[in-house]
Amino acid sequence: MEAEPRGPRRLRRSFTALALALAVSAAGCIPTSTPDNATREAELAIRSLMAAWESGDQELIEDLFWPQATYDDFANQQTYEGLQEIVGYVTAVHTWADDVYWNVGAVHVTEGGAVAEWVFSAIQARPIGDQIPVGSGREVVTNGVTIIEMDGERIIRAADYMDTTPLLLQMGARIEMPGGGVVELPDGR
Repeated sequence: MEAEPRGPRRLRRSFTALALALAVSAAGCIPTSTPDNATREAELAIRSLMAAWESGDQELIEDLFWPQATYDDFANQQTYEGLQEIVGYVTAVHTWADDVYWNVGAVHVTEGGAVAEWVFSAIQARPIGDQIPVGSGREVVTNGVTIIEMDGERIIRAADYMDTTPLLLQMGARIEMPGGGVVELPDGR
């Protein structure tokens, strides 16, 4: 039997490999990077982030973010850079609160990220740094949104938007306004 010239054999192998890869991909065995996959990954990432807030799971937080990621806390005008600072920010609620709960409402996703609307509730059981030196034992409830930007399968940037005034008032704080007015909840609650 005469040997086949080298060029056509290589071409036939390449064509066979390409046809096999397309067939396997079409059968769903090889994940492809499609807009549907990107939006599913973004939704999974933001729901996982909300679960990490609720549980304080450091390993989950580290798995969700790139090491060079940033997280903006717009309510307190803080930016956290890198995994160590992000873990500290997300888990800090557990240093002062018990019964931490994040109820995720609507989630809006795109190929590049996602937005989650949420309601947070907890019991303020311990001091919050120097700001609130005692545990009030009061339940606090507030809502907000978290936005994430994805880079591949991980979060490269996140941002929280919420109004902290209701939390402070629910813990018993009084807010003195310019001109002498005071904002507080009736009956100290």
